[in-house]
Amino acid sequence: MKINEVEQLVGITKRNIRFYEKEGLLNPGRNADNGYRDYTDADVEALRKIKLLRKLDVPMEEIRKMQQGILTLDDGLRRHIIQLEREQANLATIRTLCQTLADAGQQLADLDADRWLSEMDRMEGEGTRFVNIHKKDTVSHYIPPVVCALLFVVLMGGVMALLVWAAVAFPTDAPPLPVVVVLTLIPAVFIVGVLLALIQRIKQIQGGEENAASKY
Repeated sequence: MKINEVEQLVGITKRNIRFYEKEGLLNPGRNADNGYRDYTDADVEALRKIKLLRKLDVPMEEIRKMQQGILTLDDGLRRHIIQLEREQANLATIRTLCQTLADAGQQLADLDADRWLSEMDRMEGEGTRFVNIHKKDTVSHYIPPVVCALLFVVLMGGVMALLVWAAVAFPTDAPPLPVVVVLTLIPAVFIVGVLLALIQRIKQIQGGEENAASKY
């Protein structure tokens, strides 16, 4: 069956299906006639199992180990339960600290941040994990600006190449050389500007703070 049919049967988007294929969790065959993916009932059932485990927040690496027989379903789920219990205990500790801060009745202007940060450092030394605003996953934030910048650079590079080609291929019809140079430099200036803006944007993303702040 085709991917559209699988999407309807399982309730997983085509994008997610292809992602699971890329991650090696699903390996559909290929149609001998046209080379397109040919999904079987077994693939559909495998996707349903992946969907179930992912909705339980089981990591893909654990699912992969289950598929490969390295872990049994029982072992994999028990490992996941232990991780969930750790996260639950961690959240409970953070909640208690938030409650303590709220009950203190202080205003932001009077808050002794250094005292509480020191307390959080002590708690981290005992195993509590707080949000690390410098190491949040920012990959998804890099993709849009980088892709847009690359597309723009390719477009402007194409314009420059076209101008140079036209001047060389049709010298009698081409404008004076200084004009050609100026016309060629205009896209180059735009390219430099876009690259500088991209560098600035990457520096902002690397700060990580905006990713944590966007959740509040």
